[in-house]
Amino acid sequence: MTLPDPQLEFAFEIRADIGPFLRIGRSTDEELTFTPVTGGTVEGPLLNGRIVAGGGDWAVERSRTAQLEARYVVQADDGAYIDVLNRGYYRASQEVVGRVEAGENVPETEYYFRTAPVFQTDAAAHRWLAEHQFVGLARDEDGHVCVRVFLVK
Repeated sequence: MTLPDPQLEFAFEIRADIGPFLRIGRSTDEELTFTPVTGGTVEGPLLNGRIVAGGGDWAVERSRTAQLEARYVVQADDGAYIDVLNRGYYRASQEVVGRVEAGENVPETEYYFRTAPVFQTDAAAHRWLAEHQFVGLARDEDGHVCVRVFLVK
């Protein structure tokens, strides 16, 4: 039996406000950093709301690839709270990293920034989030991290 190719449906875009990253530690082959999530928005056809300040993104970089784990809370427009755990990978050349750090909006095609967000909530209207798989295509834009979230069908 063959399985069908997955279909993706655009669900919403997360636009996270972030603070300056904190360097936690470095060894000979990796670096651990933390970036605070200070707010933001969620907008799209399937969910709208705001990001509650107080989350963050931990990154371990090895061989120019960062393994990411962000955790934060979204408050939907109806007041419900949704926990977000967003894991992924970021990889870019030193030249691209320098351009991003200088504030340039570098096209997404010049680096790899992919995530797999998982959602938890007991709000009946948003329970579908906790019952499906999602993928995210992320980018750095104007000092924000933006993630276009797609429902995998």
